Amino acid sequence: MFNCLRLTSCIARNGSSKFSAFKTLTPARSFVSNALLVKPNGGAFTVRDATKNSLLTIGRTYRTPVSRYCTKSSAPEKGTKSVGYWLLGCSGMVFVAVVLGGVTRLTESGLSMVTWKLLGEKMPRTDAEWREEFDRYQQFPEFKLKNQDITLQEFKLIWYMEYGHRMWGRAIGAFYAIPALYFWTKGYFNKAMKIRVLAFGALIGAQGLMGWYMVKSGLEDRFHQESDVPRVSQYRLASHLGFAFVLYSLFLWSALDKLLPAQKLIGQIPAATFRFKGLAHATKAAVFFTALSGAFVAGLDAGLIYNSFPKMADRWIPSDILALSPTLRNFTENPTTVQFDHRVLGTATLTLITGMFLISRRRMLPPRAYKAATAVAAMGWMQVALGITTLLTYVPVPLAASHQSGSLILLSLAIWLTHELKLVKRLPK
Repeated sequence: MFNCLRLTSCIARNGSSKFSAFKTLTPARSFVSNALLVKPNGGAFTVRDATKNSLLTIGRTYRTPVSRYCTKSSAPEKGTKSVGYWLLGCSGMVFVAVVLGGVTRLTESGLSMVTWKLLGEKMPRTDAEWREEFDRYQQFPEFKLKNQDITLQEFKLIWYMEYGHRMWGRAIGAFYAIPALYFWTKGYFNKAMKIRVLAFGALIGAQGLMGWYMVKSGLEDRFHQESDVPRVSQYRLASHLGFAFVLYSLFLWSALDKLLPAQKLIGQIPAATFRFKGLAHATKAAVFFTALSGAFVAGLDAGLIYNSFPKMADRWIPSDILALSPTLRNFTENPTTVQFDHRVLGTATLTLITGMFLISRRRMLPPRAYKAATAVAAMGWMQVALGITTLLTYVPVPLAASHQSGSLILLSLAIWLTHELKLVKRLPK
């Protein structure tokens, strides 16, 4: 790409007042139209037609025509690929943690461990240790109100599930912290990346604490009515999942910065392209909030009612949608309303995705952005089909886990799309 900085410095060093007007060129814009400045060997600068000639400055040849997008080429940062693959690995581990968490919730294993230690709980080895662990579990609401007939062998299965989820979370912390310390001491991080690294670490710690805070809500003595089912707070579950999605998104975005830098558009960018960038970000936000609403569906077991589609018990709007008082409670505590909201959000998000895909075909975008938009559209339809199938089949664990994983895959593709549009910016006039 034509480098304005190098051109102006070359003119300045020549000391010729003849080209003093060109000293006002800025790194971001060029007012030279269809013209190139050329310095032949041993000669003075001349202006030539940009469509027919090359530009020679300081012994280098530039064959790209003058453009209003003039950027300074920069060498890759130290350890860019290594840092990128590490960040991608961190995002992959968070993805697996979300899947494990979903399976733990679906198998109702999350309340099997009634204690929490920062560095990890000791796994029972002997029959006596297992009996002691089982006795602790029997003191809490899930056993007293729901699992009175559970055997020690069945308890071991749900305990292992929760133990695996917790230990995977601690493995994420180690996989993050050890390379981060190494890269920091080796000088692989610039100032902006150091801030991100500290933020990532804080989020990982907050996510672990939020996980225990969520589990603790299911161990409290607050289930007194016959219809009460011991479960974690849907508010804390949504917060826990939200933290995971934010952490995953930040890791993935940072990894793309290092491994798959966004492509640039050369020349005049139409206003429609800028509007499409806003649409892509709106689509990503819609995917995020739809997934977050799914946490309330899971927290209230709302997928186990109204197992029909598109209507709910032969009605478009169920009769008990506003059964609770005050009215606002229904949106987070009424399973009927929560499921209805998730259906509406899913449908609206799919409509937005489809519209975004169709519009992308008629916009000037970076090359990979077209592929990303297509991938988002394909995954969006697949995710909705998976959600409907999960509902109609009464939430089997494999399908429900796939649906939750699909939401994160869809969010990943939406992040990729917006990342490809990262460099679509208006230049200052």
